[in-house]
Amino acid sequence: MAKKTFYITTPIYYPSDKLHIGHSYTTVAADAMARFKRLTGYDVRFLTGTDEHGQKIERRAKAAGKSPQEFVDEIVAWIKKLWQALDISYDDFIRTTEERHKTAVQKIFQKFYEQGDIYKSKYEGWYCTPCEAFWTERQLVDGNCPDCNRPVELVAEESYFFRMSKYVDKLIEHIEQNPDFIQPVARKNEMINNFLKPGLEDLCVSRTTFDWGVPVPFDSDHVIYVWLDALSNYITALGYGSEDDQLFQTYWPADVHLIGKEIVRFHTIYWPIFLMALGLELPKKVFGHGWLLLDDGKMSKSKGNVVDPEELIKRYGSDAIRYFLLREIPFGADGHFSEEALIQRINFDLANDLGNLLNRTLAMLKKYFAGIVPAPGITTSLDEELKQAAAALPGKIEALMDELQFSGALAELWRFIARVNKYIDEAAPWTLAKSGEESRLQSVMYNLLESIRIISVLLLPFMPRTPERIWRQLGISGEIHLQTWESILEFGKLPAGIQTVPGDVLFPRLELSAEDGTPVRQATKKDKPDTTKEVPKKGEEKKLISIDDFARLDLRVAEIKEAEPISGADKLLKLKLDVGGEEKQVVAGIAKHYSPEELPGKRVLFVANLKPAKLRGVLSEGMLLAASDDAGNLVLATTEAPIKSGSRVK
Repeated sequence: MAKKTFYITTPIYYPSDKLHIGHSYTTVAADAMARFKRLTGYDVRFLTGTDEHGQKIERRAKAAGKSPQEFVDEIVAWIKKLWQALDISYDDFIRTTEERHKTAVQKIFQKFYEQGDIYKSKYEGWYCTPCEAFWTERQLVDGNCPDCNRPVELVAEESYFFRMSKYVDKLIEHIEQNPDFIQPVARKNEMINNFLKPGLEDLCVSRTTFDWGVPVPFDSDHVIYVWLDALSNYITALGYGSEDDQLFQTYWPADVHLIGKEIVRFHTIYWPIFLMALGLELPKKVFGHGWLLLDDGKMSKSKGNVVDPEELIKRYGSDAIRYFLLREIPFGADGHFSEEALIQRINFDLANDLGNLLNRTLAMLKKYFAGIVPAPGITTSLDEELKQAAAALPGKIEALMDELQFSGALAELWRFIARVNKYIDEAAPWTLAKSGEESRLQSVMYNLLESIRIISVLLLPFMPRTPERIWRQLGISGEIHLQTWESILEFGKLPAGIQTVPGDVLFPRLELSAEDGTPVRQATKKDKPDTTKEVPKKGEEKKLISIDDFARLDLRVAEIKEAEPISGADKLLKLKLDVGGEEKQVVAGIAKHYSPEELPGKRVLFVANLKPAKLRGVLSEGMLLAASDDAGNLVLATTEAPIKSGSRVK
């Protein structure tokens, strides 16, 4: 039985300058979708590329003292290098300067002309060179381009025109009968109300004022205008119009074109009409996502606010950048980018939730079972609940991915990660170890390791490098059968007896340096003091205090980074805390209630301005808040939801 096919494309990028992180957003999303479909068994074709013709390229090349081909070759090489750094797994990279594309575009133009869809006339109107778009007088905004707000030129020249009006009614009918064709819905409404219903003017599809383009096959004075040239790449890359069109027969129509919202008009009006004129099926879906914005608006070179993805990758790693882009922004809406928000995602989601889960689990496994995966033993309803959550997870993520809800899919995965972290606290393996319940302990540790394996497989489409790092530590790096979609559909595929290999932390925590705002990795020297805590003594006199007295306390949220026993003190633990980037050390009398293994990652409430003291010769620089009852039970005061360490408690 043949595999189901899936064809996904990004827009082909205009190589007039280096791409910024906003451009990377589209391609990272397309790559995640392509990887997910491959993971779930589809025969995937993922296309990206570059749109290299047009007046803007010709002018910029001349200004640089280069031929247009030399100019684009250098930038295309940089784009391919960027896609490699971001682990973009495209199957084809189409360049509109390639012969396979130019030959097919000429055949398409010839067909349109012969069937009467194209005619020659004279054009006079307003043209935006940066956007490669023509505008009528009424469409201008304060005399400028309505898309980019830059000046336009009055152009008068002989051109060939495409009869757009011939297909308008057919296109409106298609959009109404296929509600998922243009997504999100707001983009569909915009196209219908602002462009189609008011009526389409015939489209200029050739130019004579420059010659950097595909020549019109029967009129050498004209080159084919960029949108007819560029949009055709989605089928020319599949061999349409060539002697070998097997790829076209296999993959067309496209399942989804992923594009930025600024080019929705070209992809949902011009492109479908061209396809109708060719007698071809339309793509199943065109999704126009939002922009990645900075605080001062959309990224653009003219504003000087572009964010270089190369620098971000060098600083944080490609997987962290991919995770942020896909998790932070609901796909379709505009989103905001800042390095502070990126660092928060790395610290909370990647370092604390994911990385700490792996580190804690392998540390306990090493302590209790010499690092060897145990066979499950006695199980309880708590284990069954975790297994049910794991079993439901692939289906939930697949449904969200089919709707292109990348952020929602990752949120669902992280809910499961949170559930596994909570399972550690509920199952309390340290207590089972102390009480000698080895069979039960085997089940708990096995369930943790199997859950981490399932998480690692589901991470593959979003963060392709991280799963392999997890597999190496789990001892299953070469076990391909444990890294597939099928292997996570049933809980319990991880074999017992595997020797795990704990390694470096997946994602070190990051901070912004106070001096220049440059993100740096936080130091983790074990001999450097962290925060500390003490338990109030019983029997202290209770007195009412004023608000001024309370205000003297500096209460902060702190994250426990490390915990270890103090030699000769069976009630005391030495804790290292992160308090908003500042390291503190605390000696806490909680060893009877908490084991060192269960504390790292907890966010606790901390008295930050307590006078330092020494307990058993160990410096203690503050106090953790805790509650105790008459029965001797003690519970640390923790935060219910993730909040940045160092935050004030008011």
